[in-house]
Amino acid sequence: MREVSDPLDLIKEWTVRDDDVEFVSGSHERRRLGLLLLLKFFEIHARFPSNLEEVPDGVVDFVARQAALDAMSLESYEWDGRTIKRDRAQVRDFLGFRECTVAEADLLVEWLVGNVAASERSFDRVKAALVGRCRSERIELPASGRLDRMVRSALSQAEDAAIATVARLVPDNVAERLHALVDDDIDDSSGELSTLGWLKSTPGNVSLETMLVEIDKLRRVREIGLPAGVLDSVPSALLVEWRRTVGVESPSHLRRRTAESRVALLGTLLQARERELTDTLVDLFIATVHRINARADRKVTKELVEAFKRVTGKENLLFAIATAAVDAPDEPVRDVIFPAVKGGEVTLRELVYEFKSKGPVYAQTVRATLRASYTNHYRRGLIELLDVLEFDSNNSMHRPVIDALELVKTFKDSRVRFFPDDAEVPVHRGIVGNWASLVFNNDLPERRVVRTVYEICTFQALREQLRCKEVWVHGADRWRNPDDDLPADFDERRVEHYTALRQPLDATEFIDTLKAEMDAALSALNDDIAGCDWIDIADRGKQGPIKLSPLDAVTEPSSLRALKADVGRRWGTIPMIDMLKEAVLRSGCLDQITSTASRDGISPDTLVERLLLVIYAYGTNTGIAAIAGGEHGHSDNDLRYVRRRYLTNDIAQAIAVEIANATFAARDPEVWGAGSSVVASDSTHFRAFDQNIFTEWHARYGGRGVLIYWHVERKSMAIHSQLISCSASEVAAMIEGAIRHSTDMAVEGNYVDSHGQTEIGFGITRLLGFDLLPRIKRINHVKLYRPGPKRPGDYSNIADAMSRPIQWGQIAEQYDQMIRYATAIRTGTASTEAILRRFMRSNAQHPTYQAMIETGRAQKTVFVARYLRDRQLQRSVNDGLHVVESWNRGNSVFFYGKGGDIASNRRDEQELSVLCLRILQTSLVYINTLLIQDTLADDRWSRRLTDADRRGLTPLFWSHVAPYGEVRLNMARRLDIT
Repeated sequence: MREVSDPLDLIKEWTVRDDDVEFVSGSHERRRLGLLLLLKFFEIHARFPSNLEEVPDGVVDFVARQAALDAMSLESYEWDGRTIKRDRAQVRDFLGFRECTVAEADLLVEWLVGNVAASERSFDRVKAALVGRCRSERIELPASGRLDRMVRSALSQAEDAAIATVARLVPDNVAERLHALVDDDIDDSSGELSTLGWLKSTPGNVSLETMLVEIDKLRRVREIGLPAGVLDSVPSALLVEWRRTVGVESPSHLRRRTAESRVALLGTLLQARERELTDTLVDLFIATVHRINARADRKVTKELVEAFKRVTGKENLLFAIATAAVDAPDEPVRDVIFPAVKGGEVTLRELVYEFKSKGPVYAQTVRATLRASYTNHYRRGLIELLDVLEFDSNNSMHRPVIDALELVKTFKDSRVRFFPDDAEVPVHRGIVGNWASLVFNNDLPERRVVRTVYEICTFQALREQLRCKEVWVHGADRWRNPDDDLPADFDERRVEHYTALRQPLDATEFIDTLKAEMDAALSALNDDIAGCDWIDIADRGKQGPIKLSPLDAVTEPSSLRALKADVGRRWGTIPMIDMLKEAVLRSGCLDQITSTASRDGISPDTLVERLLLVIYAYGTNTGIAAIAGGEHGHSDNDLRYVRRRYLTNDIAQAIAVEIANATFAARDPEVWGAGSSVVASDSTHFRAFDQNIFTEWHARYGGRGVLIYWHVERKSMAIHSQLISCSASEVAAMIEGAIRHSTDMAVEGNYVDSHGQTEIGFGITRLLGFDLLPRIKRINHVKLYRPGPKRPGDYSNIADAMSRPIQWGQIAEQYDQMIRYATAIRTGTASTEAILRRFMRSNAQHPTYQAMIETGRAQKTVFVARYLRDRQLQRSVNDGLHVVESWNRGNSVFFYGKGGDIASNRRDEQELSVLCLRILQTSLVYINTLLIQDTLADDRWSRRLTDADRRGLTPLFWSHVAPYGEVRLNMARRLDIT
């Protein structure tokens, strides 16, 4: 039972009223205190304590003093027998409660099934709903075991009812096709993929073959003919649960289920896979069109570079040629011009070749090569893609591309070079400009359109419009209709959504506030710049007007090395598995998982051990096979079963969050200072297997892999992690982590480097209500925008860095629409990545994009003006980014298996590896926090730390940790931490 440590809680929960004293006054003096405790406990918990140990410490004396009773009288109170039964009945009558009979328990379960258990699948939340229902119905809570059984029964009945509904709606012929998916003759242990396994398999790398395979999968899914809307009645929470279940079950497991259960699970899988495969094909299309362009460019560049020889002294050559031509204008070129040039004819030919290779001939050669690559190889896959994907657009300006796709489909089997004269050929942006000379053949008497070149241009235009979601795909999820990304109830709940974002309903008020902030920041910079010797603003041409001096180096705190050494002396070298074990046991983060272990015959203690080993295997990247050989008594199959059934990505995320919250709760403010509301975020590159569409080449890191984007707070605790592709927006990742980290921390600011900030990022974060605090790499070129029209004398000291005024009219016009997009991000109706796709440079004419850019420019001006004059802010940004960089250094220490490469082509496996690495590092920070606090409690350290030491104090160090070696898991051996 918890202790009531807060006096306010003690007063709130255990204050005795006059009617409470009157209630017990009629009882014998020896029973009064016990009866009064039963009454107050029941008021709090809607049940009775089974013994005195359930009553929190300090309560007995507190209650006894209020009622003028002797606390020692409780020693004679009997907690079992007829007397306490009579007292309980008396309390129930006084409070108007009744015992929970079998009939009432059945009614409660029935209520849960109909109102809670279908839409809410969390055991704890369903249990909380049951407790609330019992209170409202004035029913005493059943015993803990009975309460849990009622919750499990409700969850099971709700699922059974949903399964029966789905099975009833699925036609018999479709049900037969679903059963056939698990009835093929492939043995699960043979290593071959069954039909079901093939449908669930992840795509390979970007290639024509991969595209054709994914098209076949989508066709196979659609051939089964699952009726549209058959799963609409099933709550989304249950669909997620079914999708996760069928995702890990093999055909043999599914064959052991009831026919109705198989239909529901497989139907859920097919519905989800149809959306996933559609998204995958769009991804493949975008990547393939890009690859055709990139390969054609590389091929031509290589050919030209190999033949290219730079010709020097072009001015001298021109002078020599001109002189020779003027002196002998009537003589043959070979006799006059060639001898005048050093190298003669050869040099002139090289000069001509250089011009062609750098001029329009190069671009034409690239387009011709692209055309050949498309026609001879990629066309087959792209044309087949049009048969399985249906494209659409909500903007009439982009309809010509949709119409062009219909024309391409009409002539997909044709071998004619030109479209027929009577064919209506839609004109779109892709066929104008540099491509016009190849699309249109002007050599014939009448202008004709070259079919294959037109197809290439159409696909290129489609790619650009898909990327900014001006064109969308029916049946997709990430590439769906962008109107579906916005909250459907926005108009009805406008006031509520504005309030949640803490933004005014009136656009004028929003603009006036932002204007005032701009003016205040710019005026402060203008007034203070003379006294800021680290900043100088002047016209420097191409170097940029702003000159910012680097920060002075900070000396290393003197006592921190000694503190870390002392931690090592007191606890010795600690195996990483023990750090993980200690963090899990102390935080209780596995309690909810182990509560369901009995259904598989696994004891909670055994499940905890296996989960620890699996987390360690993934977090160190050594793999389950390597970990299974350690001293712990669990086989490879045992660990793989637990991984498949229990350790999902959602659960791994929840474990990391619980450890982070436990760390925040355990921190001593005297050691770590007040809690921070600012995080730093940055990405780090991990090499990864490349036989999938997610792994990409990264130019900055020089290799193929993925990015892990971390959010780490000032005292080195990661509150969020994301696996993103190398081409993904770091701005979107920054926003996603800041608002969806799920920890107890309230994020009000986010430090990022240059890659994590854009003007759009400033605009979105302004609307979402937290500060974007970047370290801008090319700050010397940043322009400060004016809040209003230029007036003589305004900001005269910083005039060289000033730009045009903000276009407030665009913001006022699109204010409500911007709030709508911000609400979509806040509520999660769409991912930040999906929203930001609308705001790409290729979609610069989008009015909301323009308004968001102007908002971002205003907010960026406020930040930069403040940043330039505030040396402490500059240091805070740098310090915050140093913390996340230190976190990234720890990645290589703990994620050491397989050379640090993520050794899987499955996206979910890659994500789980990252989440388990995060669990390991958060466990390290949690336990180090406790070790440091324990060490500093020693009298020798009471006054030793200076202010500089406290500022540099961090729990992210591993000099006392052994991340390698044989895994020896002993749950009885604990770290001695007070």
